[in-house]
Amino acid sequence: MDISKQLDNQNNQDNQKEQEARQWAMFLHLSQLAGYIIPLLGLIAPIIIWQIKKEEYPILDEHGKIVVNWIISELIYAAIGFVLMFVVIGIPILAVLGVLAIVFPIIGGLKANNGELWYYPMTINIIK
Repeated sequence: MDISKQLDNQNNQDNQKEQEARQWAMFLHLSQLAGYIIPLLGLIAPIIIWQIKKEEYPILDEHGKIVVNWIISELIYAAIGFVLMFVVIGIPILAVLGVLAIVFPIIGGLKANNGELWYYPMTINIIK
């Protein structure tokens, strides 16, 4: 009976560690929304979470790459949209980008909490 209790205890610890990793992955995705409360925090917080926790929870390394690639892509698309504002087409591009900047982190956070990796559409893969 001692062996079965030890195995159960080990399984419980493994499940708890996996659940913590899922929660941190969700926080990583949702931390992008912090920029709406404190400017630039949505750019800095995900990178900090990724760098601090990726050793403790290896799955966070992949989530961090996904989020940082999206942030870089988002900045590139915003710059293009800003330039194109002078020919009017940039206004709808920036409007759509603004919606995606809210929707994508929420979807990514929900998927991460379910233990899934979700690659943001339209992301330029710079960090591999």
